[in-house]
Amino acid sequence: MSKIGLFFGTTTGKTESVAETIQKEFGGQDVVTLHNIIDVDDDDFADYQYLIIGCPTWNIGELQSDWDGYFPELDNIDFNGKKVAYFGTGDQIGYADNFQDAMGILSEKITELGATTVGYWSTDGYDFNESKAVKNGKFVGLALDEDNQADLTDERIKAWVVQLKKEFGM
Repeated sequence: MSKIGLFFGTTTGKTESVAETIQKEFGGQDVVTLHNIIDVDDDDFADYQYLIIGCPTWNIGELQSDWDGYFPELDNIDFNGKKVAYFGTGDQIGYADNFQDAMGILSEKITELGATTVGYWSTDGYDFNESKAVKNGKFVGLALDEDNQADLTDERIKAWVVQLKKEFGM
């Protein structure tokens, strides 16, 4: 079994593509197992000490529909002792007032349930007004903008994975 469970929701396929790139950057499916949140059982989270949560922000600062449907189920999961990293996809230009809000919503809830957040990411290089994903001047996870900065995605993922390997103790 892999060491890391990566749980994502996707509508257009962008977040799934990012999840696959993260998995590859970590070393493949022997290290990271992908779980589409639409197909997840609560027990799936118990298999991992290290989790990565991926969610795009939809509409005006909302969770992607599959994550929105699963959100109440998070209360059934024991996140105590787990290290959790987050990534999100969003549009900082079109939705500058709620860029990456979904990542912030999930982080807040999962932290309340006992998880330790790792993988904070600098806000440098982004142009947005507000975000629920910014805590203490940093994003709670990797912020990606496939609409306006797709050319930076691979570089950002590589740097973030190096950071996570240290924070996960790998």
